Amino acid sequence: MTTSSVDARSLTRTQSFLATIQIAVLFFIFGFVTWINALLIPYFKIACELTNFQSYLVTFAFYISYFIFSVPSSYLLKRYGFKKGMMVGFWIMSLGAFIFIPAALVRNYFIFLTGLFSLGIGLAILQTAANPYITILGPKERAAQRLSIMGIFNKAAGIIAPLVLAAVILRATDDALVKELPSMTEVLREQKLNEFIRRVIPPYAVVGGILVVLGFLIRYSPLPEIETEKEDHETAIANSGKQRITQFPHLVLGAVAIFLHVGSQVIAVDSIIGYATSMQLPLSEAKIFPSYTLSAQICGYILGIILIPKFISQVNALRICTLLGVLLTILIIASEKQVTFLGHQADISLWFVALLGFANSMVWAGVWPLALDGLGRFTKIGASLLIMGLCGNAIVPLFYGYLADTLDLRQAYWVLLPCYVYLVFYAFHGFKVRSWKITS
Repeated sequence: MTTSSVDARSLTRTQSFLATIQIAVLFFIFGFVTWINALLIPYFKIACELTNFQSYLVTFAFYISYFIFSVPSSYLLKRYGFKKGMMVGFWIMSLGAFIFIPAALVRNYFIFLTGLFSLGIGLAILQTAANPYITILGPKERAAQRLSIMGIFNKAAGIIAPLVLAAVILRATDDALVKELPSMTEVLREQKLNEFIRRVIPPYAVVGGILVVLGFLIRYSPLPEIETEKEDHETAIANSGKQRITQFPHLVLGAVAIFLHVGSQVIAVDSIIGYATSMQLPLSEAKIFPSYTLSAQICGYILGIILIPKFISQVNALRICTLLGVLLTILIIASEKQVTFLGHQADISLWFVALLGFANSMVWAGVWPLALDGLGRFTKIGASLLIMGLCGNAIVPLFYGYLADTLDLRQAYWVLLPCYVYLVFYAFHGFKVRSWKITS
């Protein structure tokens, strides 16, 4: 750890505010890079002629890196500090963006997945640093409030990113192109698909260059290094006999909660374009629906900022959201009625998928402070375990893709029900478990 580390409690209000703004910018970048996947899934499905299952390897390649590199990330941050570690994270992300260039030139899906994997590695480092940083940067009873602010930046970027990318890579004639592809000769289809996929080269070249610059900027920014190795007297006594991170059941159960939460969250965002097009909405119209899901999530964040902790505790906010997730999942599967809303004519279940954004809003912000509570010197490794849970984004959507191929897109949403049921368990009981022993 760097010698210039400071205790978060010693920061002035101005220092804490400036640090919060800098971390918020990071969360915006996380969101911009992450939620582009909502458009890449149907885009690659067309360009590389994939099944639903194969197209969801986009999320698998992107997020499985969190499982592999989260713990190494914690050791990197412990050795070199937050700022140097985040600089490395940005540079690895830039490498992933640049890999899109040769992948597009040869229209090779595996190379695209390699680029997505590299982007995920960089984000794993950045997330391992940023989430515990903002969690401990102030009173713990307001941690969910701070994380909600981060969520607004993250999801605002998520609203903007697919629309920006869509404006760059999609054309008004693409819907007609998709319909004509099956009747084309093999040579003509190859030519059209090559032209189609190479549209990603300019935006990802720009993104790669920006990420290189951001690495330098974060390294030499005034962001203070926060000390996480020291413990207060009460925490030191509570953790005196603990040698392993697995001795904190509320953390381990929280990592499972993160795994299921992010998996269900990414399904709500990344599947909605495909679900909308299955209702005969053109891709040019369906591309807006991830923005509706993320807008609903931002509404939840705003309510969290206003209500927590003055009117409602972060634990009760978590409970309400998890129960709402169960209800909306059942409504998606059980309800069927054509409605016209916001200028779109579609089945009402599509709007219940969008409302999952609201149900997901306070889960991440609710689980993090509960899972990291009382970890003391184990905070960094504990945070890395929670970040490992982000591989749920890689695995849970594959179950959705498999069910979408074998059943249908609506019935595939059954995969969300056990996810939300477990989250209800954690919100009401799991976070209280402090020992693996069963006592009377």
